[in-house]
Amino acid sequence: MARFHIEHFGCRAARADGEAVGERLLSAGQHCASRVAEADVVVVNTCSVTAEADRQARAFIRRAHRNNPGAKIVVTGCYAQRAPEELAAITGVTAVVGNSHKALAPEIILGLAAREGEPKAQSAAMVPVSALLAGSVPIWADDRFAHSFLEEAQLVPGQQTRPNLKIQEGCGNRCTFCVIPQTRGSSRSLPAAAVMRQIKGYVAAGGKELVLSGINLGRWGNDLGASRQTFATLVRDILESTTLPRLRLSSIEPMDWGDELIGLMAEHGGSRIARHAHLPLQSGSDAVLRRMHRRYRPWHYVVKVEALLRAVGPELTLGADVMVGFPGETDAEFEETAAMIRALPFGYLHLFPFSPRPGTRGWALHAENPVAPDAVDERMAALRALATEKTAAHRRRFVRSELDAITLHTPAAAAARGKTAALTENFLPVEMEGRWPANELVRVRVTGLGPEGVLAVENAV
Repeated sequence: MARFHIEHFGCRAARADGEAVGERLLSAGQHCASRVAEADVVVVNTCSVTAEADRQARAFIRRAHRNNPGAKIVVTGCYAQRAPEELAAITGVTAVVGNSHKALAPEIILGLAAREGEPKAQSAAMVPVSALLAGSVPIWADDRFAHSFLEEAQLVPGQQTRPNLKIQEGCGNRCTFCVIPQTRGSSRSLPAAAVMRQIKGYVAAGGKELVLSGINLGRWGNDLGASRQTFATLVRDILESTTLPRLRLSSIEPMDWGDELIGLMAEHGGSRIARHAHLPLQSGSDAVLRRMHRRYRPWHYVVKVEALLRAVGPELTLGADVMVGFPGETDAEFEETAAMIRALPFGYLHLFPFSPRPGTRGWALHAENPVAPDAVDERMAALRALATEKTAAHRRRFVRSELDAITLHTPAAAAARGKTAALTENFLPVEMEGRWPANELVRVRVTGLGPEGVLAVENAV
């Protein structure tokens, strides 16, 4: 049997893809290697949302080949879809599998891992779309995305205490900065019956918390035609038809937080739905949002946040993505973003500088009106300081409070100190005294704010 190692880059949905590939390989009798040096096949699950993400993937591929020159390197994910020939040209790469053929990735990897001379059955769909230099590196990637939805093997609580169940793929919003429509195609939904099978199987296996994820999660169901299901009706069905103790919702666009979904947060938040909402912001400037082709205005965003706070209460942990240095962003427009962040009760922020992506409108806008790198650096530093302040203030307010949490797989350094890592229902990292197994639901009392923002707690039971 071959040993494989999967290296993940990018978002929750991308990680869910990589984990699904890994589960398929395990179910086929292959073995997972924790280190690149021990692997026969190295699978590089790439992101391409920024130029830095591309650079990190290339650096890892070169390092993996240098450290294990005998391993076959298979590159998949968003970068593999956007620029497959570029990746195929890197020394050490054996095959490139774009998102368009992701569902075939496990079978392709198994074929490459087979010993020389073994028969390798191939369906018509598995014939490479193209190859670099007359067949030296096979490439599976096209713009039809006919084999793109990789339904996970049955999820169980294992290496991931809180696994992601990806129920939606692709996006049709066409934001000017975003390459996802090119790398993942239009929005597609996992049928409700498949979602329910996964969740019921996960509960039967002892799972306590599950994260629903997707590229544009709130648009789940829009492509299912006559079923007339929405994401909110799916969430209600999950709560009514399964005994899953805790459901967590991943990132949802502001305009997709409708009355029904917010009503479910009011009804079940803090019990069976985590009081945690991640609403991508990108900018607090109306003019910048228009240039980004975002489908909401700053006041729309504020209205949604206020509705969630009324529904859930101040225990809500609110997160957002914020982009700095979008083409043409002025000092005044940046200050609008900073003022909006100061005004809203964010518990954390994901900050990143604008990165021009080939093939997007943002690429041309950047060429016409770039923001000076020094200005981007200054603005990033200002928002990092503000984000640190907001996070600390949000977490401090829970000192002396009792919260529900789930135990995680504890890092070795924390375990050596006699601690157990856990995550509260409202998305706060905590460390408990003593050694606890992962996947235990516990009630904790917050005693203080420790190093790096981790809350110190004691068992409240």
